[in-house]
Amino acid sequence: MSKITTHVLDTVLGKPAPGIAVRLDKQDQGQWTEVASAETDNDGRCRNLAPEASAGQYRLTFQTGDYLSGQSRTTIYPEITITFQCGNDEHYHLPLLLSDNSYTTYRGS
Repeated sequence: MSKITTHVLDTVLGKPAPGIAVRLDKQDQGQWTEVASAETDNDGRCRNLAPEASAGQYRLTFQTGDYLSGQSRTTIYPEITITFQCGNDEHYHLPLLLSDNSYTTYRGS
């Protein structure tokens, strides 16, 4: 079984982004089903979204618009979704580097 985690860094502020709603879904027979949801902690992390995830296709959805508007900032990305393939025995850490009008993601460790 795999472990799925994430964190969000606000690259404009150079700090973690706390309080962002994150949802993890898994695709099963063409349908998406919610696996877990959480908010990023004070360190911008969701540490326990899926401590034991089976192999398959997943997606993380970040409610970035709410976070940025709460700081009186605007964005063209009110929601960001990362879709990825999960194997059986590895840790999948998928960070999101966020600014007002751009984002980057990668497979972390």
